[in-house]
Amino acid sequence: MRHLKTSTHPDIELKKLKTSHTRYSTRAIAIRGESALMLFTERYNDYSFPGGGLDDGEEKVEGMIRELKEETGAKNIQNIKEFGIYEEHRPWYKDDFDIQHMISYCYTCTVDEELGQTSFEDYEIKNGMTPLWIPIEKAISHNLNTISKSKKKGMSVQRETFLLELVKKELSNL
Repeated sequence: MRHLKTSTHPDIELKKLKTSHTRYSTRAIAIRGESALMLFTERYNDYSFPGGGLDDGEEKVEGMIRELKEETGAKNIQNIKEFGIYEEHRPWYKDDFDIQHMISYCYTCTVDEELGQTSFEDYEIKNGMTPLWIPIEKAISHNLNTISKSKKKGMSVQRETFLLELVKKELSNL
């Protein structure tokens, strides 16, 4: 799978010896015309692609399908193709490691327009996550506004905006 980007939090100096925890995750990129299937998160006021961490021993595509179904209720998931890897080095909030090294495996796919029942985790419900089809350009514009104005912004909104812009450039009919 091609490497899309490596992003390092400005507070991290990778040259210094630090302990690192690696987290593997997936992202699902479902496009329908000029729109993408996204998650709006009220707490962070941003749009992100469905996805999340892989369970121990879980294959990447299986994890992507599981996350996509849980977070959006997507039906009839087909035409799964590798899109690329987005890598991040972030501060870790627990005492056991200094850095989180997150590797996101991104896949494109097709799904039915109509979404089914979600199976959000408690924190996703508390964060106000909602799945929806949104024009790619509108999601990009919204996320760029959040990046410029929000004190809650993190590396995730930057990752998602980069992916949205790449999707717009490479996959959409825009």
